[in-house]
Amino acid sequence: MNESLKLSNQLCFPIYSLSKEIINMYRPLLMDLDITYPQYLVLMVLWEHKRLNVSEIGALLKLDSGTLTPLLKRLENKDIVVRKRSVDDERVVQIALTEKGIALQEKASCIPSQLMEKIDLSKQEQEFLIQTIHKIFNSINI
Repeated sequence: MNESLKLSNQLCFPIYSLSKEIINMYRPLLMDLDITYPQYLVLMVLWEHKRLNVSEIGALLKLDSGTLTPLLKRLENKDIVVRKRSVDDERVVQIALTEKGIALQEKASCIPSQLMEKIDLSKQEQEFLIQTIHKIFNSINI
């Protein structure tokens, strides 16, 4: 067998598997907030930037509007965000947090530390891993 085709020699498989496992670790932490992991990502972006349009959120999260639109509609139905068409350009939909969405930030503030307690990495190892992931990502998206 060609060694390069062995699953154990692939870069993609451990990244894929780890991603699934980490997302699964978020599930019970997000249950109290009644949100999914993709919704949590949107909220983190909005907590940081306050108000963004759909394409800006998509660019930050690497999600297309076909994935993002139903996700945003569900957040709006939960009264977490409000969607408004831009006055200047009707094609642009602005997304902002509601009071409930803003309040969720405080409830979610413990989630990163709770997750990191379950992962046995030092702060330096975490930073190195994040840098390495960004390096790989940037080399792919030149």
